[in-house]
Amino acid sequence: MVRMLTTLLTPTSGTAQVAGHDVATDADRVRLRIGVALQEAALDGKQTGRELLDLQGRLYGLSRTERLRRVKELLELVSIGDAIDRRINTYSGGMKRRLDLAAALVHQPEVLFLDEPTTGLDPTSRAAVWAEVRYLNEHLGITIFLTTQYLEEADALADRVGIIALGKLVAEGTPTDLKRAIGSDVIVAKVTAGQAAGVVAVVERLAEVDRVEIAGDEVVMSVDRGAAAISPVAVALAEAGVTVEGLTLRTPTLDDVFLHITGGRLQEDAA
Repeated sequence: MVRMLTTLLTPTSGTAQVAGHDVATDADRVRLRIGVALQEAALDGKQTGRELLDLQGRLYGLSRTERLRRVKELLELVSIGDAIDRRINTYSGGMKRRLDLAAALVHQPEVLFLDEPTTGLDPTSRAAVWAEVRYLNEHLGITIFLTTQYLEEADALADRVGIIALGKLVAEGTPTDLKRAIGSDVIVAKVTAGQAAGVVAVVERLAEVDRVEIAGDEVVMSVDRGAAAISPVAVALAEAGVTVEGLTLRTPTLDDVFLHITGGRLQEDAA
């Protein structure tokens, strides 16, 4: 999807607009208004960071004065520091991601596409990318289209979330609305190997439990009132002689939404 929206691939059917322009029939105008940082950063390791940003500015027709100004601004944004004058092949993974982000921002785009920007990063680098994304949106007014496998990342950063399963958009809305739609609370039963089906057989008969999904070694139950439901769940499991390693009560997450929409058992079978 990202490659089509950024005009790298031509759609075989359907239509899409970015910044008011059709991605198939008005691709040149789309490219002028977007910045793109793909999952695999296409960086020349023999260049310095400064040389890369200067070249990017040249490609967009910026004057020397404009390029110098933008490089200075972007250095402050992405916090690369003195490394800007080192060869890129000496950068850490996190620094390469931040440099790629800076390159995507040289021409001050209206829309920024980030394709799994934190995959493979350590927690510190990941937090730095999160902070930069928030700043770009909240302070510079840039619309950000971000893809991620980490649903907690979508929950933390996104105003609206779309969930895609098997190539189709299966849910869309604010994180709060999506979580509210599956219930007010979640009970998670930690189980040993081969015990999940037994737990499901017991709890799915309880009036307090609305829905049940299996997620690996956990059974996830959606309930309306968690504090009132956890005791009947524990009693029912004990009376049935089903052993669990633990029961946890929490509020729903986007992971719970994904499991509910796509089907927990289906996900387990495919894993």
